[in-house]
Amino acid sequence: MAAMTNANGLLQGKISLITGAGSGIGRATAMAFAEQGAKICLIDRDLDRLLEVKEELLGIGAEVLAIEADVQDSFHLKQAIDKAGEWKNGLDIVFSNAGVVGFLTSIEQMPEEEWRRILDINLTGAFLTLKYSIPWMKAIGGSIIMNSSIHGSRVFNSYGMTAYAASKSGMNALAKMAAAELSPNKIRVNLICPGAIDSHLNDNLIRSEVLSKVGVPVEYPEGKYPFGRGTPKQVAKLAVFLASDLSDYMTGSEITIDGVRSLV
Repeated sequence: MAAMTNANGLLQGKISLITGAGSGIGRATAMAFAEQGAKICLIDRDLDRLLEVKEELLGIGAEVLAIEADVQDSFHLKQAIDKAGEWKNGLDIVFSNAGVVGFLTSIEQMPEEEWRRILDINLTGAFLTLKYSIPWMKAIGGSIIMNSSIHGSRVFNSYGMTAYAASKSGMNALAKMAAAELSPNKIRVNLICPGAIDSHLNDNLIRSEVLSKVGVPVEYPEGKYPFGRGTPKQVAKLAVFLASDLSDYMTGSEITIDGVRSLV
């Protein structure tokens, strides 16, 4: 049975917004935030998954608002974020989590429309989430967390993931620029950079046939994942830390959570 909400939790009374909240890291973070006393606004483009997470949160006594929206759709995303801000008159925490890995293939074989789709969801979606959340945070400050990847910061030998890596590298730069720009408003902006995490993203990978014929010549030692593959709950614990006052002097930081994957 899931833990009940904590009346003295690290996020007690905070208003949080999470994109891509219907599964994986988004869902796990919603549960972790609620267990620490936060009120949760869920945003996801999959209504069925969104409502499932809402019911789970209600089951542990959380206050929840669920809104169907796609981060690619600027108009409806703004409407969703404004609705979240109006819900409790502001936002304290924003977790920009929605993303895709997309089609894995060589640069030469990558369809232009797929390149644009991946960057539109991962990078432009993060930008729009940030843009529309800022007005609801400026009065009192808060914490913005962006879910990036080791493929945007430390690992560049995963053949076929160029579009994904480019989108996450762009996100890293966006977050650091935002951290400086928003510092007068006491809004902190930090990045989580996960490695191999077991989540629904792995179910939707599409690999080009070219990947079976050509690859980057890298030899890994025995034990590529010394700590095993990570879980969404492990990432969610880091998100709680970054959302809370435990990290109140941290902003503009990239934090790797990959069980040493990027160092072997």
